[in-house]
Amino acid sequence: MRCFLSFCASTSLILITLNGLLGALPLAGAEPKVPAQLHVRDALTSPGRPVVIEAALAVETSGTEHPAAGEVLELIQEGRPLASAQTDSAGRAVFQYTPKVRGSVSLLVRTSETSRLSAEAATTVAAWEHRAPLLAVEWSAMIADPAEQTPFPVAADELGKLSQFYFNLIYVVTEQEAAGMPFTADSRARRWLASHKFPAGYVLVLPPIDTALGTKIDELRSEGWTTLKIGIGRSRKFAEAFLQRRLEAVMVPEPPPGEAPKKAKVAKEWIDVRKKL
Repeated sequence: MRCFLSFCASTSLILITLNGLLGALPLAGAEPKVPAQLHVRDALTSPGRPVVIEAALAVETSGTEHPAAGEVLELIQEGRPLASAQTDSAGRAVFQYTPKVRGSVSLLVRTSETSRLSAEAATTVAAWEHRAPLLAVEWSAMIADPAEQTPFPVAADELGKLSQFYFNLIYVVTEQEAAGMPFTADSRARRWLASHKFPAGYVLVLPPIDTALGTKIDELRSEGWTTLKIGIGRSRKFAEAFLQRRLEAVMVPEPPPGEAPKKAKVAKEWIDVRKKL
């Protein structure tokens, strides 16, 4: 009887072990997930105040991205799921998030395990106090070579020093939103900043309209962001949007003669920018 019990116990152990191994293997016939494109917009708020995070999911067919409807996305913080949302007919999903502490909060949006698609994208929630100074930076002012999209050598270091000791950064990107696939410029800008080691900040994408920046400045200040008083830019239009509102503008690198507005400060290169602030 003891042998029989021993045999049974050994058999059970073998069966349990095999079951565990089989459970770890992919099911026969399971379809692999389809790679997709996921883009997310940054959000600006204050600690303790809820904010909306918008995401857009698409699949590529014959070189064209098409919205992916009915897919479940998850909002992740430090590996922990916070919320889920389903994409609508336009491939968009919306999350609500309330930051508990101040700072630039890094979050991840990804497709759920049950989704037929596979994609993820990072986003930043700028949870800043209204009294903290803000500094707007025009995208082109950081780009040394537009063709190669390489930054000026010390731009990241100089902005790092400014953000470490004083300013919260708003990166201003001017680009027309892709038809049917929003937030692509947001995601692309965020990846570029990370790859070139620029400090964290809020990516703000505006349409290529002359009045877009000025309108946004007015909107931010009406919402209580009155500490947005300085802009670092490369174009005359960027500088004028600040100067017309009696705010400060620094142009870098040094523009051609006659290009800088009368009251704009000019830095020959990025190493000189802090002296102008």
